[in-house]
Amino acid sequence: MADSDPFFEVCWHGESIGDGGDVADALLSYALVRPEDGDWAAACAAPGASPCLRRYASFDAYLDNDDELETIAVTAAMIEQALDGI
Repeated sequence: MADSDPFFEVCWHGESIGDGGDVADALLSYALVRPEDGDWAAACAAPGASPCLRRYASFDAYLDNDDELETIAVTAAMIEQALDGI
């Protein structure tokens, strides 16, 4: 990953649970918190879940504690599609 490539931090219940160099890769981190019943809609709607990706200009920007460029809300459908088949 080049320094100018964006970097994504994955958040769940206000905590960082993973990261990735692109959205598809980052979304795979949600496998770590997969609900036992597989109901992502309910899990994402739970109070405080607030699944999101924080996009940074680069990995270095993330490490330097720069502010994120944007926060991307993550839906249950996005997670289900990313985790389909794994």
